[in-house]
Amino acid sequence: MATSDFSASQEEMIAERIPLGARDACVKLLIPLNKCRVESMYLPWKCEEERHAYEKCEYHLFLRRMKKMQELRQRDTQLQPATN
Repeated sequence: MATSDFSASQEEMIAERIPLGARDACVKLLIPLNKCRVESMYLPWKCEEERHAYEKCEYHLFLRRMKKMQELRQRDTQLQPATN
């Protein structure tokens, strides 16, 4: 899943009123999800496919961040000198 496939322009995000906290690599999936939610009056059984795709993307971003954090922690522990 390439990040460039899911990125939206600043103009798109402003026009769709995407909050700053939600402007990540999955924003391209959030825009149609929000449109579907408004059109269906936020009925919980509507927009399931859009919601699933967006949540799956967010989950993969989370996993990527956790993997990067683990790599950084391992690197830091290897760089620290052993103290006795």
